[in-house]
Amino acid sequence: MNIRSITVFCAPGWPPEESVLQSAGAFADAARRAFTAAGYSVQTLRLALPPFPQWLPEEADAPAAAQSLEAAARAEGFEYLSLGPALPAHPWSYRRIPGIIAATEATFLGGVIASPHGGMALAAVRACAETIHALAPQQENGFANLYFAALANVPPGAPFFPAAYHDGNGMAFALALEAADLAVTAFEGAATLAAARASLLDAMQEHAAALSGVAEILTNRFEARFGGLDYSLAPYPERARSLGAALEALGVPALGGHGSLAAAAFLAEAIDRAEFPRTGFSGLMLPVLEDSVLAERAAQGVLGVKDMLLYSAVCGTGLDTLPLPGDTGVERLYAILLDVAALSTRLGKPLTARLMPMPGKAAGDEIAFDFPYFANSRVLRAEAAPLRGPLGGAETIHLRTRPKGV
Repeated sequence: MNIRSITVFCAPGWPPEESVLQSAGAFADAARRAFTAAGYSVQTLRLALPPFPQWLPEEADAPAAAQSLEAAARAEGFEYLSLGPALPAHPWSYRRIPGIIAATEATFLGGVIASPHGGMALAAVRACAETIHALAPQQENGFANLYFAALANVPPGAPFFPAAYHDGNGMAFALALEAADLAVTAFEGAATLAAARASLLDAMQEHAAALSGVAEILTNRFEARFGGLDYSLAPYPERARSLGAALEALGVPALGGHGSLAAAAFLAEAIDRAEFPRTGFSGLMLPVLEDSVLAERAAQGVLGVKDMLLYSAVCGTGLDTLPLPGDTGVERLYAILLDVAALSTRLGKPLTARLMPMPGKAAGDEIAFDFPYFANSRVLRAEAAPLRGPLGGAETIHLRTRPKGV
């Protein structure tokens, strides 16, 4: 198991208060050394700020501001920066995202499409679809959309990017864990489901205790609040660290076929049973391009967009790193995002959508990346058509969360 990211949350304001960034950098450096000394590989240090429309004026030069903040974050030792999400209350903020991503190298952003109090904002859903469409041609491999996700009911404090943003209260930190290997080890060779679950729980809780102990020491040394662990079992594109491999080890012949939903529900429920300080999603993460088995099943045509949405009903973070045809237009993207917003709102769970139209590619075309966190695959089919009538409007709709037991 690795620590994908030590994510530090702070609010330096604009213009940024240098001392706030320096304190965040000093803490991140100490945290990396502490967790490394405890035997954990720390892959990245990341800095997450409050939603940018809350502190950046509408008339500001957003790309220039982002470049300045990215440089300041890097000077303090952070590899990646999140400026938080665009907000429905600030429609202009969605339009700033393509320019910011074009001007930076390691800056992530989101766009809120649904929130517990704000409901499902159809105009914001469309704005995110327009953002994805605008980002797609920025790079030949569609890579610009790696830095953006639509967020549905995602609270502050999640350490995984692009969902990460700060609530603005002091300095905090959380751990994003790459722990798919724990599930692979626990499930391979398990004779029963009960044995598989018990093995996974033992491993998760052993690591959680060790990580929480280090975090407690850090909070006593620094004025930094520990938000918790995001135990979403993030994968890496090799079989030993593949959640797809873990699910198939339970008996599913090929992920995407019947039985896959049951396997996903079983694994997600096992994570729910574990005792640890939680933050973020802490569920089953199924990013297609970041998992070698998921990428392979997608290439075989066994696993599709609707399958991933179905599995999001029982687990997970939503639709993550889905390669779509390059000609997927705004209206079809809008329809997919609206389903994510509705599922998240009705079930009362955070979901995201990181959709990646591939310029010049059609469904079934092979795709390859020179990027260590991505596996080669094929473009998925986007089975969506433009929505008509009220669903294609711009109103805000409040859906009640489904009552328990109904």
